[in-house]
Amino acid sequence: MAIPRCLLFDCDGTLVDSEPLLAAEMAESLTQVGLPFSPSDYMGEFRGARFSNIVAELQRRHGAIDPQRLSHSEGEMRRKLADRIDSELLPLPGVREALDALADFPRAVVSNGPETKIRAGLRATGLADAFGDNLFSGYTAKCWKPDPCLYIHAASIMGYRAEECLAIDDAIVGVKAALAAGMRVVHLNRFPDVETTPDGAISISNMHQLPTIVGRLLLPETASL
Repeated sequence: MAIPRCLLFDCDGTLVDSEPLLAAEMAESLTQVGLPFSPSDYMGEFRGARFSNIVAELQRRHGAIDPQRLSHSEGEMRRKLADRIDSELLPLPGVREALDALADFPRAVVSNGPETKIRAGLRATGLADAFGDNLFSGYTAKCWKPDPCLYIHAASIMGYRAEECLAIDDAIVGVKAALAAGMRVVHLNRFPDVETTPDGAISISNMHQLPTIVGRLLLPETASL
């Protein structure tokens, strides 16, 4: 494969530690409308999934909920989550150091979340300047991981072929999307006891390890694999 020339980062759970906040607010919101859901359900089964897909699956299991009630509940959930992001969100350990070490690479954020949420998370954690406007949301592109189209779209807009990009993602749905797009993939596997890195991806346990992995991929003998 080609030597990586562009870095594409997932956001939630990769750059910023937003998933515990999201899981808590999602659990409260969904349970209140009659769809039993706990933070552990999100972290264990639905991590990284599109919200509408989670709701659809829960309705399949527990019965349909009035769409207007769901819409109102989602709006309240996102408002409360935004407040918590502004006041509580932190970057994941090693992220700042990795971004500084890899500053020479063009880079972007590729996330299933809304662009407003991506921007809020980066702003709250002081990471906004590292990416500028290179933000690619499933809601803007109208395609979501695990479909590879979001990663392919981001690579194209950034001006690179998919095989020239390295995707860094913590969620299995994102790892599979990037692999299907034909990219090199680093899986930030923070839960190795319950998650197995898909074949073809490189596993790391923390972001401090990322610059070393990128350095290895720049070696000619590695790029030819």
